[in-house]
Amino acid sequence: MKAILISLCVAAALPAAAETAPPATDPWAPLAFLEGTWGAKATRPDGVAVDASYLFRRELRGHVMARRAASTARCTGPSTFDCEHSDELIVYEEQPGQPLKALYVDNEGHVIHYAVSTPAPNDAVFLSEGTGGPRFRLEYRLDHGEMAGKFQIQMPGQPDWHSYLEWSGAKR
Repeated sequence: MKAILISLCVAAALPAAAETAPPATDPWAPLAFLEGTWGAKATRPDGVAVDASYLFRRELRGHVMARRAASTARCTGPSTFDCEHSDELIVYEEQPGQPLKALYVDNEGHVIHYAVSTPAPNDAVFLSEGTGGPRFRLEYRLDHGEMAGKFQIQMPGQPDWHSYLEWSGAKR
């Protein structure tokens, strides 16, 4: 009888606990500012001008955020430079409640694994996982409707980050 009474008390308390539990946070909410199609204009350090666009959107029933980028139009540079570049960045949640991660792949054979953070509203940082070689940092910041981005490299044993490409553009 005592066990039944305890079971009834526990069962009665469960719905109340579920009602007062804080709602689960949406891990994608801090990245919502990225969604959409964006224009990007940049000049690389080697003088190559790039005019590109990229698209961020939720895919696979909301389980990932994908960015697809391509630059083929109005790209100028040395005759040895291949202006056709395309890449994909897939942001995913490996396990519920864990920080987001991302995988970058491109048509040149590069593969980069990133940890994702959002240090401020409308600001996302993708930091490559340590591999013993160079580290990479990809940043996006939305300010007054203009998306600014940069791709930076940190050589092993060096404290400084060096920009390889910086761009900006508005939503299309």
